[in-house]
Amino acid sequence: MPAPNAAPEPPAPQGPSDPSAPEVPSGSCTRLAPSASSAPVGPSVPATHREVRLAARLRGALGPEHFTLAEAPVPAAGPGRLLVRNRVMTVTAAMCSKMTDAELPMPSFVPGQALWGPALGEVVQTSGGGFVPGDLVVHPYGWREFAVVEEGRARRVEPGELPDSAAYLSQGATAWGALTRAARVRPDDTVFVTGAAGGVGSTAGLIAKRLGAARVIGSTGSAHKAPYLREALGYDDVVLRGAGPVEEQLRRAAPDGIDVLLDLVGGEQLRAALAVARTGARFALVGALSEQLGGGAGRSAPAEVDSLLMVTRRVTLRGFSMVDHPDLPQEWTAEFGRGLRDGSLVFARTLVRGLDQAPRALCELTRGCHTGAVLVEL
Repeated sequence: MPAPNAAPEPPAPQGPSDPSAPEVPSGSCTRLAPSASSAPVGPSVPATHREVRLAARLRGALGPEHFTLAEAPVPAAGPGRLLVRNRVMTVTAAMCSKMTDAELPMPSFVPGQALWGPALGEVVQTSGGGFVPGDLVVHPYGWREFAVVEEGRARRVEPGELPDSAAYLSQGATAWGALTRAARVRPDDTVFVTGAAGGVGSTAGLIAKRLGAARVIGSTGSAHKAPYLREALGYDDVVLRGAGPVEEQLRRAAPDGIDVLLDLVGGEQLRAALAVARTGARFALVGALSEQLGGGAGRSAPAEVDSLLMVTRRVTLRGFSMVDHPDLPQEWTAEFGRGLRDGSLVFARTLVRGLDQAPRALCELTRGCHTGAVLVEL
């Protein structure tokens, strides 16, 4: 199941498509170069803009054949709607699940239509509601240069709340909510975070320490990320996927067991965490990257859970979704702002420039090339 960071997004409007697709290498990670945008920087609104559309359902590895970069008329704001010039958008692994034909508890992307996802933009047209041109808003219609956004789906942000406006696209609210609402980290806890180098995991280590955890362990599939997890992101030790059985590594890192799991991966790592759990451990499940990115686009076998062990150790497993906590974004913004200013929190991100680089950024994210939130600057 994808890691939910916002309310389910409705399908995006359909428009004419362009047969050309961005070049996305199928092999190693590449350097992402800046790219010019067709949208001007001034207050005027062009007649057309660009958007990235789903060209084909995902069956196997993600590649260039799954995307189309199209030019379409810029839509106009209507009653109760805003026209927003997008500045920054984010790409996440959960988007891969929406590209498949799997049944999901949220709308999936539709071939021939634009993708969508969290974005930060500037209001350029309104219909006389509660917004004015120049307002900065977070909304769910990324993957395009201009977006028509229902007023109810736009969250106005104040630039002064966070020292970096791109930080409004942090996935830290998911980590904060999972660790405070679902797992309820306590002083002196030992916490294990899977997928620790990603958008959610890169904030979770420092959050757990902020909540009083005595020891925080993170997992990653890339050896070169381990020093960064230790030196910058608050992790005391690292479990490296592919460097030996996860359970053995976790037992060495947490010889007395773990109290909390924040799980974004599932699979072997979830089984290992359960084997090492202390009595009364609390597990917050927010993602399943082992199924999203492995075994053919979400078709790997789900993790087997030892129910007897769960009963005897009284382990709580709880799925966590931001959909159930509409108050969290504002709560996290206040907490994040305080942490960024006093240095106790950091905003780890990879910045890519140009809408046409967004497909490549997502492909590289699935191969573990990037650290933190992956942002595309338009």
